[in-house]
Formats: sequence, C-alpha cells, structure tokens
Amino acid sequence: MLNSFSGFEILAFPCNQFAWQEPGTNEEIQETACTRFKAEFPIFDKIEVNGKNAAPLYKFLKSEKGGLFVDAIKWNFTKFLVNREGKVVERYAPRTSPLQIEEDIKKLLGSS
Repeated sequence: MLNSFSGFEILAFPCNQFAWQEPGTNEEIQETACTRFKAEFPIFDKIEVNGKNAAPLYKFLKSEKGGLFVDAIKWNFTKFLVNREGKVVERYAPRTSPLQIEEDIKKLLGSS
C-alpha cells in the first residue's frame, strides 16, 4: 500500500471543475471517499484547481511542473509528487495508476 511508506503522505483535494464529478458538500465527499473508496488519507475541502479562483497550492504545483501542452489540470486525479523540501519532483496524468508511481516514491524516500 503506497501510503504505508514511512515519511510519505497522500493528500486529496476534491474538485468539481471536471464534468461536475464532486457536486456534494465537503462532508458528503468525505463520506463517499472513506466508505465507498476506503480512503485512508486526508481529504481536504473542495477547491478549484484552474482559473482565476484556483487554490494557491495548485497555482504553485502547476508553476513547478506544467502539463503536456498546457499547465492547466485537465482532469481529476492528476497527481504531483513533492519532496520533503516542498519541491515538485514529478507530475502524473490522471490515468496514471498509483502503483505506477511506487518506484518513484521509493527512490525519493531512499528505499528502492
């Protein structure tokens, strides 16, 4: 399990900017993620990741690792790997499986 690596944390930020996939309240989103998807990591309040109201965190992440062709987040489940110093190491497409990132995480943590 990826979030069992010592020194590694998964953080989730729901967003409703992609085909309105997160229309619920923060409480409803939390309930769905924890019961239906068995999320065992922090799920923050819903934010915007693109546009003029994009959360400062996502403005930073996108400025550090732009996407293919455009910097905007194209779909939910875009992933960023950030080191202990806060530097964005890599950006992964929405369809990238968390298991495909495992070796990059191990390398970053020095446990490969």
